Parts: sequence; structure tokens; C-alpha cells
Amino acid sequence: MPDSPASRLHPYAIGDLQGCAASLEQLVTKIPNDAPLRFVGDLVNRGPASYRALRMVREMGERAESVLGNHDIHLLAVAAGVRKPGRSDTLDDTLRAPDSEELLHWLRHRPLALHQDGFLLVHAGVLPQWTVEQTLELAGEVERALRGPDWKAFLADIFGNAADRWHDGLRGIERHRVVVNALTRLRFCTVDGVIDFKTKEGLGKAPEGFLPWFDVPARRTRDTTIVCGHWSTLGLVMRPDLVALDTGCVWGGRLTAVRLAPNPAERDVVQVECPQSCDPLG
Repeated sequence: MPDSPASRLHPYAIGDLQGCAASLEQLVTKIPNDAPLRFVGDLVNRGPASYRALRMVREMGERAESVLGNHDIHLLAVAAGVRKPGRSDTLDDTLRAPDSEELLHWLRHRPLALHQDGFLLVHAGVLPQWTVEQTLELAGEVERALRGPDWKAFLADIFGNAADRWHDGLRGIERHRVVVNALTRLRFCTVDGVIDFKTKEGLGKAPEGFLPWFDVPARRTRDTTIVCGHWSTLGLVMRPDLVALDTGCVWGGRLTAVRLAPNPAERDVVQVECPQSCDPLG
């Protein structure tokens, strides 16, 4: 694809890889060579080549940045010995690689939220009570813990569905559990920001009293375009205030990239078809 001055100005955001390295190789050939790349997390797991996908993104250097997804954090916890592998995990190639320690060090230094050029990138979503500034501050608290010397102990305590609601009085690990759950697992929530962890289906399956997080009327980030992944049954959503990018690559769907232009009409979509790597009913 020939480069143009306009294309060099804006990065392309890329949806959940989940170890589908071959699909990424195909996709990048369709994107201008000098365009920055921004990944919405879940670089690894369930797909056939987690190690290769992780290494590919890291070797892109300054061209690429990725926020952390729930599968990325799960990999770090398994590597730290504080969480058991899941039945459908495909992480062994990464854990046994000769440069595993180096790759995991790079991964745990990725941000949980990234704010650039008017776009806020997170893996899953943002609670309705949070502003962009608060989201970045809370993400920064978790990032410092993951990058610090006690990161393994931090990961040992960070998981749990009981941390399903935010209030400003939260402190310590309870505070950070809600932050991680919201930024990496959110799909549906109440108008007060209570998170539902059970429902993974699309918009028509919202539990009673719950809404898609991006449709909560008083959401304080509604004036910022949020770029996210995580929700494969939602599929590609292109709204002025939302770019949702998980189009089910690992399930045999597509891997999607979107040019992050300020004008929604200029947000070009680039996609490749993906072979099914994981059975959603398995």
C-alpha cells in the first residue's frame, strides 16, 4: 500500500490478537509502513502462536504500543507462579521460550490505559463515574505496582469477581482489583457502575438492570473517543465516541485495524479473515 502524508499522521488501532501471529503478519501488509500501531491488549492466549505474536509486537519497537488485556495479565500471573493455567490456555510456548523473562518484563511494563491525540485506549471499558484523567491516574497506580519489585505479590491478590463496583473511598488492593476488572473485563454495568462478569453475549443479552458500559447515559468519558477490544460478540462498532475492535480473530472471525483519525468519516477499516484457532463452545 503506498504511503501518503495523511496516513502518516494517524496511528492504526488493532484488535485482540490472542496469539494469532499469522493474522497479524497479513494485516500489517495492508497498513502503511510508517503508521504507528496501537494494540488494545490480549496479545496472547487461546490462539496458536502466543510467543510469536508477543515477540512480533515487541520487536516493532517504538512503532507499536499495547495496553494490557485480561489474558496478558493472566500470563504474567501464571509466569509468576500465583495463578494456575486454564484448560484452554496456549501459553507454554511463551513460558518456555529462551527469552521468556525478557518478553514478560516488557509485557508488565505496558500501560493499562493510553491517551493520545484525543483517543483513550483501554482493553475492555471505562466505568461511568470515571473521567479520562481519573482513568489514567487509576491505571497508573496499577502500572506502578506491576513494574515494581513486588509485582508477583501484587498479582497474587489482584483477581476476584467480588470487586465489582467503584467508590472513591476504596484503598489498597480492593481499589486496584476494581480498576483491573473495569479496564480489562468490563462489558455490561449498571448506571451506578456495578460490573456484570457473567454475560459474554452481545447487546441483546444484557442482564436486567444492566447496560453496555458505553451506553450509560451519564458516562463521564462520553466526550472522548474510547478505543477498546475484549468483546468479540459485540464485533466492530464505529461511533464518534467509540471504536470497538474485537472481531473474533481467534474464533475464526477477522482481525481488524482502524485508522484513528479525529474525523470519524476518515477512520478507515482494514481487516483480514482469520482461520478458527479456538472453539468457542469447547
